[in-house]
Amino acid sequence: MNTIANIATAGSATAADEQEGDVFLLWVLVWSELVAFGILICAFLVMSALEPDRFAQARLHLSPGLAAINTVVLLTSGWLAAIAARRNATSRQTQRSLVLAAVFGFVFVGIKLFEYFGEAQYAADEALSRFYEIYFIITGFHLLHVVFGSIVMLLVAMKPSRTNVLLITTLWHAVDLVWIVMFPIIYLA
Repeated sequence: MNTIANIATAGSATAADEQEGDVFLLWVLVWSELVAFGILICAFLVMSALEPDRFAQARLHLSPGLAAINTVVLLTSGWLAAIAARRNATSRQTQRSLVLAAVFGFVFVGIKLFEYFGEAQYAADEALSRFYEIYFIITGFHLLHVVFGSIVMLLVAMKPSRTNVLLITTLWHAVDLVWIVMFPIIYLA
């Protein structure tokens, strides 16, 4: 009898250790992403300080209105992700919120690609090329995170476990945070 109790205790300790490991890896991922974006944003700021006139000229060709709309779209998606992560959410509410958050993620992608289409013609201008190189690297890296996060949310929505919902929604909020920092620095500065 004592052996069965030890096995049951060992099994629950292993599950708790695995969940703790998952949470640790999540935070390693989130912080590494924030550091990577921080480095890119710092590079953008340094380049804008070194070439203020060219960066100011290049910013005239950006679409801050579309970027503002995308900010609202991404924040709405983050709000829906937060609803999915609520402790008292039913499985159906979680699924619906994750799917809607992913849809808003894909709307963000569509608006951003439309924006890129209008900006691509200026990227070939030698005077503006440095701005657009770093601009496309930063926003493109973020865009890949939005695409990846949206796909993962759809996958998690198919069979939402509490752990997976918390993992993807935490990562999604990190993507939101990065955009909230990027938006004023790139579009409004």
